[in-house]
Amino acid sequence: MTSAQATLLSVLSAPAGAPLPPLPRTMMVMAHPDDETVGAGARLPRLRDARFVCVTDGAPRNGEDASRQALTPAEYARTRRFELQTVLVKCGIPLHQLEWLDCPDQQASLQLGVLARRLSERMAHERTEVVLTQPYEGGHPDHDATAFAVHAAVALLARRGAAPAIVEMASYHRGADGMRTCSFLPPSGEGVVQVALSPEEQRFKADLIAAFVTQSETLKVFPLAAECFRPAPRYDFRAPPHPGTLHYERYAWGMEGRRFRELASEAMLELGLEGTL
Repeated sequence: MTSAQATLLSVLSAPAGAPLPPLPRTMMVMAHPDDETVGAGARLPRLRDARFVCVTDGAPRNGEDASRQALTPAEYARTRRFELQTVLVKCGIPLHQLEWLDCPDQQASLQLGVLARRLSERMAHERTEVVLTQPYEGGHPDHDATAFAVHAAVALLARRGAAPAIVEMASYHRGADGMRTCSFLPPSGEGVVQVALSPEEQRFKADLIAAFVTQSETLKVFPLAAECFRPAPRYDFRAPPHPGTLHYERYAWGMEGRRFRELASEAMLELGLEGTL
């Protein structure tokens, strides 16, 4: 574990009211507006000096999600942008620290190489020391694409010298009994930090989640009692994250695991990367 990873994990896991070490140069990279809140909502005020990058605009182009809100996809994207901005303001995070890559929702897998390059440029510009992001677990294709883009960006920077370390926040994946949240795929590895949230922290996180009005049905399945973090493992994105059917293969989200792995292999070839990332 690097010192930047250890420090960030210390910031994330410290009890409420405890003195916090100075935050390393941190960038949070999430696939969708609300992923940051699901994964680390109770900890967001501690990250007020971090940079935030949202990979997608949160609006699938098939219009199904938008139509449930009586919106067009463009209106839905603007609404989701406003929801995330509202959450960051509640956490004391200046909006100039948020950047959007504006990839269409459910299409990040189609832009793996482009996203990796853009993230590597941002990390270099910000002199990022540690990235907080999502794991490669087959939960959502955009989550897996974001994990790939972050790991590939770090690998690109490593070829030029220093590169940031990566810490993960738990998201969701498919287990034997259905969707599992607030945990990592087994084996979860060393250094996992499970943070039990106090009643006050749970109320605060619930208030943040409530700001995502368009996602009220989706987000109600996520627990408020804990948040989970770990140093990121290395991944072979050309292999499935786990045996069997992936969670996103059960939904019409525009991607299958085999196709994702083909796209990851093509992007690695394009970027000149090989092996685990």
